[in-house]
Amino acid sequence: MMTNLFDQFMSPTYLGMPLIVLALGLPWILWPSPSSRWLNNRLVTLQSWFLNRFTQQLLLPINTGGHKWALILASLMTFLLSMNLLGLLPYTFTPTTQLSLNMGLAVPFWLATVIIGMRNQPTAALGHLLPEGTPTPLIPILIVIETISLFIRPLALGVRLTANLTAGHLLIQLIATAAFTLMTSMTTVALLTTSILFLLTLLEIAVAMIQAYVFVLLLSL
Repeated sequence: MMTNLFDQFMSPTYLGMPLIVLALGLPWILWPSPSSRWLNNRLVTLQSWFLNRFTQQLLLPINTGGHKWALILASLMTFLLSMNLLGLLPYTFTPTTQLSLNMGLAVPFWLATVIIGMRNQPTAALGHLLPEGTPTPLIPILIVIETISLFIRPLALGVRLTANLTAGHLLIQLIATAAFTLMTSMTTVALLTTSILFLLTLLEIAVAMIQAYVFVLLLSL
């Protein structure tokens, strides 16, 4: 009997306890913490270099006042990147394939940016709802459209991350199942399918990294 392909996205349980808590907390354990030594080891040095480069790229289009968000945005990027990459390992669970988790991350950050924008620069924040030089008859329509697009942004953030990771996991499972099934009857086709699976796995590693970066970048903008 063939199981449901979407069973892999259900939160696994052990002794009646959901393991999503372990999947959410494990990435922070794997990242080494900086020490007070003058010279760190290679792993901590590589981690510091990566975080510094990412933070520099992220804060380029942001003014000086927005640099106070560097710590929380870098932490969010590290969190998403770790969960996306760990979810590609066999017998693991990817929390970022759950729309509820992604929306729980997207909505508070989006709401914080909107509230801070309305508080600090209300004229500029409200000015985005109406482009300059709009004809008078189109003003009410454009305001409604821009307002709807503003409220759709967190939904788009959450759905984009969920859909990309879910589609990648489904493709990997389908191709792996096909290769395993064809191994006894059509060995050549199975080997070709396995090579495609290897290339798809490399693609999914890139997608996991890019989607974490895009999520944080769109939040910062």
